[in-house]
Amino acid sequence: MTRRVWAPVGERPIAHGHHRFEWLYVTAFVSPATGEGFWCVSNGVSKPFFEALLRLFAEEAGAGREPRIVLTLDNAGWHGEPGLVVPDGVRLVFQPAYIPEVQPAETPWTLVDEPIVNKHIATLEALEEIVSSRCAVLASYHEKIKSQAGFHWWPKIANPR
Repeated sequence: MTRRVWAPVGERPIAHGHHRFEWLYVTAFVSPATGEGFWCVSNGVSKPFFEALLRLFAEEAGAGREPRIVLTLDNAGWHGEPGLVVPDGVRLVFQPAYIPEVQPAETPWTLVDEPIVNKHIATLEALEEIVSSRCAVLASYHEKIKSQAGFHWWPKIANPR
């Protein structure tokens, strides 16, 4: 993960990195109205994994006839509806391709990345520990998440929980 860093004029900044082909995935469902979040750190993604995650999220959120939850998603391959079993009380709405700016869950990623920006993390296990700890902390930062994910033009919820 990289961000801008200060460097003397005319000199390129140095940021140590190590290219590897192991991945860590963070999935987040956030409420722009309340700042509540549901975070999951995993070492892979797939349609069956996402389906199970949706089911767990729906249970945790108490989705059903009341409340009904609308999730806006990007068009990642594992989010696609063909063959995806969506739990009762959850409706998926897909955003247009290549427009992450309108996705409420995109803006809090800077908060997740904060402890790892411009740092070399030696192992995937160490990265997972740092990111998991950060997600656990962010789960209680409702106002901060709300301020990042709650766009001024986003529809207002009449009765947020």
